[in-house]
Amino acid sequence: MKAIKYISGLALLLAVVTGCKKDTYEDVSFVATAVAPDQLGVLFEITQDNTGLVTITPNGAGAVSYDVYYGHGGATPVKVAAGKNTTHTYPEGVYTVKIVGYSVNGKTTEITKQLTVSFRAPENLDVTTAIDASSNFKLNVSATALYETNFRVFFGDVPNEVGTVFLEGQTVSHTYANVGTYTVRVVAYSGGAATTQVTRSITIVDPLLLPITFESATIDYTFTGFDGGNVTVINNPQSGGINTTARVARMIKSAGQPWGGSLITLSSPIDFSTGKIFRMKVWSPRVGAKVLLKVENSANGSINFEKEVTTTVANAWEDLVFDYQAINTANSYNRIVLIFDNGTMGDGSANFTFLLDDIRLVNSLPLTLPLDFESTTTTYDWFNFDGGNVTIVNNPSATGVNTSAKVGKMVKNAGQSWGGSYLTLSLPMDFSNKIFRMKVWSPRVGAKVLLKVENSANSAQNYEKEVVTTVANAWEDLVFDYTGINTGNSYNRVVLIFDNGTPGDGSSNFTFYFDDIRLVSTVPLGLPLNFEYPITYGWFDFDGGNVTVINNPDASGINTSAKVARMIKNAGQPWGGSFLTLAGPIDFSTQRTFKMKVWSPRVGAKVLLKVENSANSSQNFEKEVLTTVANAWEELTFDYNAINTANTYDRIVMIFDNGTPGDGSANYTFYFDDIKLN
Repeated sequence: MKAIKYISGLALLLAVVTGCKKDTYEDVSFVATAVAPDQLGVLFEITQDNTGLVTITPNGAGAVSYDVYYGHGGATPVKVAAGKNTTHTYPEGVYTVKIVGYSVNGKTTEITKQLTVSFRAPENLDVTTAIDASSNFKLNVSATALYETNFRVFFGDVPNEVGTVFLEGQTVSHTYANVGTYTVRVVAYSGGAATTQVTRSITIVDPLLLPITFESATIDYTFTGFDGGNVTVINNPQSGGINTTARVARMIKSAGQPWGGSLITLSSPIDFSTGKIFRMKVWSPRVGAKVLLKVENSANGSINFEKEVTTTVANAWEDLVFDYQAINTANSYNRIVLIFDNGTMGDGSANFTFLLDDIRLVNSLPLTLPLDFESTTTTYDWFNFDGGNVTIVNNPSATGVNTSAKVGKMVKNAGQSWGGSYLTLSLPMDFSNKIFRMKVWSPRVGAKVLLKVENSANSAQNYEKEVVTTVANAWEDLVFDYTGINTGNSYNRVVLIFDNGTPGDGSSNFTFYFDDIRLVSTVPLGLPLNFEYPITYGWFDFDGGNVTVINNPDASGINTSAKVARMIKNAGQPWGGSFLTLAGPIDFSTQRTFKMKVWSPRVGAKVLLKVENSANSSQNFEKEVLTTVANAWEELTFDYNAINTANTYDRIVMIFDNGTPGDGSANYTFYFDDIKLN
């Protein structure tokens, strides 16, 4: 009968509405598919005047009306429309109130709730407050008491708060906008004027956990400096490249101890179950700065683990990697310690000022530059084409400029003359630095090495440079000048082709190794010297000698390179010449024969090549040879096998026609290029 009554009422309502706008309300199929009401509840509110007047407000999802059974003597149940309420006066006592909810098609759901009506003050008020597991800003409150009808909670974060009413057995929640300490007040009401209340001091904090981004206005990023190290959080002064975030941390290493650094304690132990590789973005004023990241137990500093890496770029952001796969995860670590240039005393200058950001744990490494092939968690998916084949292998010649464990191996098999391999990176390359460097081991001098970048989605967007190897059966660090690249394009693929134009045969003569593919801002001044790179060659002239780097005036024969050095010997002293100080000592450990291309205006001109210690010129060694051709390039050889390798040599001295004063004429104008150890 009730279902018929509700459907009849609905039909009448629809008929009226349809009469006004027939084309809109003809579909009543939703009535048949309606479900019974859900989440049925009720709210009791009692006047505190000893009258026992209770307001009953039913609620529920999908209910259009309710029957309210007061549970008091023979009181007749009443029907209440959704959103409305009813009142009833009770004497003191405990009552069971039943609520029956009706859906649009008459389906029902019912609940019962206990109602306590008392005119005495509530007793034994017990309040439970807890921060929600899903949010550190969300507070959950519940309460129990004797003789109470309901409760009202005041969360204490807004003025003129009216409070939130709830019943015993219910939990109410509130999300705070800001961190801070708040006074939470819960009041228990009965039917009398007297109430009982409890207050709690609740502190809302935003815990410091990984990842650390320094962007939150509610997290306390306070570092504790020690022995000269000091970290503060500042606005990003070097926004660009891979880090355009607003806030970063700055480490200034001042005088103190060589191990001066700073530490920060997290709110809970680090969870290494999700990843064991730390990444941290660092801005360094120089290449080769050491960065130590250590974790430890704040209660027991002997429980710790650390890794140290070095910066590879200067004055730009890079994303450093700290491999923590060997950490003992049975221990607990909740502190991060940072030390820059451990072992070197800082001086508080710009040279000891570093920026850091985005400290986080990852479970694998994104494939980005630099590529050093050392990671055990990164897959280097080289795609081979037309005879080229790349694999990652143990370094077969861990000597000289490359003692790393893993390298790339390219075998050029029979196929096409352009056979090679490419690797697609996870992100586009950042060409804020425009000089590629790559270490290469070649079985022969003069092998061509082409390094190309392109857009994986549009290979027409590409740029390439080709250089040749200058040593055989040893590592050398090749340079590819990308200053002409169009940085308006996006490049995320690296292509390598060895001996482009010559088909390979898969033999040892077509087997090459490569490593440490990276972008740098400049090239350290070191051997070999070919004068092709966009760097400053600081020749220091003395006693009539004068060296400048110019375009090759005779690009022919054995030297077709674009740039060469020119020596003009002017009037002065018979020993007039010029010297160049390198960025580091010359490595004579494996090679002790100098080669240099020279163009002379005459046969028999003397060419002296000398090396010395820039800090102690008495430590030196020299060899002099004669030119054998005129007005053409030739490659001269200087035998340095007798050099004392216990000394350090970082300066190259050039003197032409030592013993004869020059006159600045064409007869005393020489060119030289490609100074290298062979």
